[in-house]
Amino acid sequence: MITIALSKGRIFEETSPLLEAAGIVPSEAPESSRKLILSTNRDDVRLIIVRASDVPTYVQYGAADLGIAGRDVLVEHGGAGLYQPLDLKIARRKMMVAVKQGFDYEACLQQGARLKVATKYVKVAREHFAGKGMHVDLIKLYGSMELAPLVGLADAIVDLVSSGGTLKANNLVAVEEIMPISSRLIVNQASLKLKREQIQPIIDAFAAAVKAE
Repeated sequence: MITIALSKGRIFEETSPLLEAAGIVPSEAPESSRKLILSTNRDDVRLIIVRASDVPTYVQYGAADLGIAGRDVLVEHGGAGLYQPLDLKIARRKMMVAVKQGFDYEACLQQGARLKVATKYVKVAREHFAGKGMHVDLIKLYGSMELAPLVGLADAIVDLVSSGGTLKANNLVAVEEIMPISSRLIVNQASLKLKREQIQPIIDAFAAAVKAE
């Protein structure tokens, strides 16, 4: 049995055509089903529906053979024990530093000021600012990142940005790109050795579908 870990939402929607290209069709729509384990049209493949941030953990420990996770999640996780054969080029966004309109971020960089930065991507933020030689106080939040600069909790935020509409609506502006983000196919290394005959065709079908886009 091959187990594929997926999360609901945008990543699943954009993964569906790739699954179809590999001949895998869920028995039920994950968005409407309450089941966490979904069978497919193939007796040897099942899907498990988990939180996006948990996908690498399920794959790392072998509870899933394959998974699809954003680069942001993988960087935070560390990627230990994971083979990442393919950038699927889906769910594209940018990891950005954003500040309140009118905040002089460049002056802070030049003066070596100590910044308060709110984010759920603590590892990404720490490494980014350390690379710039900046001292920051990181404040971990799990949602509504944009609120932090507006109420004085933080000087800046590090978050994913797609259209930038939410930033603009909250009087924030992106001032620096940290990295481009897209979703990757990840594979448990032991599974790849033990189940290569079953897994490799799935990887190849995904690769062909991505190339055809």
